[in-house]
Amino acid sequence: MPLPGACLNIMEARHKQKGYGSISNPERFCNQDFKNLKQYCLIKGVRYLDDMFPPDAKSIGQGILKPSDLAHVKWLRPAQIAPDAEFVVDGVSRFDFGQGVLGNCWFLASIGALTFQNHIFEQVVPLDQKIKENYCGIFHFRFWRFGRWVDVVIDDKLPTINGRLIFVHSKDPNEFWPALLEKAYAKVCGSYTDMTSGTPSEAMMDFTGGVHMCVQLSDASSDVWGLICRAGKSNTLMGCGTPQGETSANTVLPNGLVQGHAYTVTGVKELISQGKLVKLIRLWNPWGKGEWVGDWSDRNENLPDFINRMAFEDFCKFYTDLDICGLKPDFIDGKSSAQWKTSVYEGRWVAGTTAGGCINNRDTFWTNPQYRIKVVGENSETNGEKNILVSLMQKPDKRNRRLVQNLHIGFSVYLYKTQSGKFPAMFFNTHLPVARSDKYMNAREVIEFLMLKPGEYLIVPSTFKPNETASFILTIHSREETCFYIALCYEEVDAEQLQRLLNENILKGLAFKKSVKLNLNLLALVCMYIYLSKLLLKSDCVCSSGMKVSDDMLSLMALRYGASSGHMALECFISLMIRLDCMKTENKSHWMYVSMYT
Repeated sequence: MPLPGACLNIMEARHKQKGYGSISNPERFCNQDFKNLKQYCLIKGVRYLDDMFPPDAKSIGQGILKPSDLAHVKWLRPAQIAPDAEFVVDGVSRFDFGQGVLGNCWFLASIGALTFQNHIFEQVVPLDQKIKENYCGIFHFRFWRFGRWVDVVIDDKLPTINGRLIFVHSKDPNEFWPALLEKAYAKVCGSYTDMTSGTPSEAMMDFTGGVHMCVQLSDASSDVWGLICRAGKSNTLMGCGTPQGETSANTVLPNGLVQGHAYTVTGVKELISQGKLVKLIRLWNPWGKGEWVGDWSDRNENLPDFINRMAFEDFCKFYTDLDICGLKPDFIDGKSSAQWKTSVYEGRWVAGTTAGGCINNRDTFWTNPQYRIKVVGENSETNGEKNILVSLMQKPDKRNRRLVQNLHIGFSVYLYKTQSGKFPAMFFNTHLPVARSDKYMNAREVIEFLMLKPGEYLIVPSTFKPNETASFILTIHSREETCFYIALCYEEVDAEQLQRLLNENILKGLAFKKSVKLNLNLLALVCMYIYLSKLLLKSDCVCSSGMKVSDDMLSLMALRYGASSGHMALECFISLMIRLDCMKTENKSHWMYVSMYT
């Protein structure tokens, strides 16, 4: 039986305090310990076989290969494919590999960018792994997954047809780090098929766990070139994409670019040509072939140290978006002396309790999680510079990536002066947001770069529709000089408010149904309900007794005592209130979370 949610929350909080889930102490994906598994295999003299991602058709997934091809797939270890197999041959480079039959150019474009940052690459791909020394067929890789670093263990059996790799392949047939890295990420996604289609930003975030910015090149401001130059000098990964077009994806256009395709930005350069300043961007195609053939391409200019380049103006014209991901937000600001700090909070929208939907839902918007921030300092107000980067990322609840259905998410920012506790509906009916996400998007992450003047603000993340359950990560990057801090509004409700919430959102007419389990007839239930109502309506007495619960506790109550339909039977409500009152009377509030679920 899985642990109840309250226990998991307590365990996760303790693990986080001890650094578990950090890059230096990553979580064990699927609870597999690389060192223990390798030691066991070496002692037993066996080759490792991963039962969590076995070499079979399920790990490949459906729809990527024809049934006739799938029947001919053989999973081979590197030494069975190439007699002189090595993990890495003469260092790593974007030219080491090419895309296979899998439509994961977004992932390979991110790997291409990763090869330019050696220290980040070594975080993801431990280079102390060998195919010949102390070999037992086991490898591991590290990825950032929604707030935590995970260590992913795989065996080295790779899918082949006629002895050739089906998916990513190395230019040097003896080199296998690209294929093994791809397999590890396929395991995280659920299968190879689950890696089909995506954006470079997704993989780049999973390689860094850092700061992500997305620039729509059609709306590019005058500072985009400066941003790209700063990113090029910083420890960042950059990727971009071309529009889908009217024809099918992967169609090669006359200018050499591929429709609906992801590319890696590998460099920027400024030079003087015919007395004019020219801005150039160097790009790389994960296919390993097919490049831009317009102005400043390889065919038109001889510049051997900056191949596969195009003018910045053409870049903005033929590409739709630019993704930049770095370990730190230092590339955001034009001031090299600017220092940034980061605050990360994890939360959850729960249908019926904390999933109030967007501001269009006036009666329920206030129930969404709320976060207070304070900005102090005069720089923001005098210079008008953006000083806060807000990221809202939703966490999937599905094991397989292709089954994840992203909700439309966004956030609003409100300025306030004096307010304690959770902000009620009246506040949002009388105040307009001073900033918000551009729009609600069904994307993994929504990002906005804001300018907030000194003051106290409230950030409300939400889904577009109410009663949609999902987990999220709210990350806020701020300039150091703003003296910024953040705190969660512990959304407490007293017993009277709790009763109203339960009546309005959960009971829904089930309160007076006859209960067989409690052996109470209808009259007894009605009498007990009236008695409890009188007690609960004594708000002053209840308030003074300290009967307040947080949104997390409210969500746990709904999970434990509510039905799958979102309703709660009267007997369940009675049991809930008795337990809540008992734990308060016995002064055992520190065990409230655990006892409430049992």
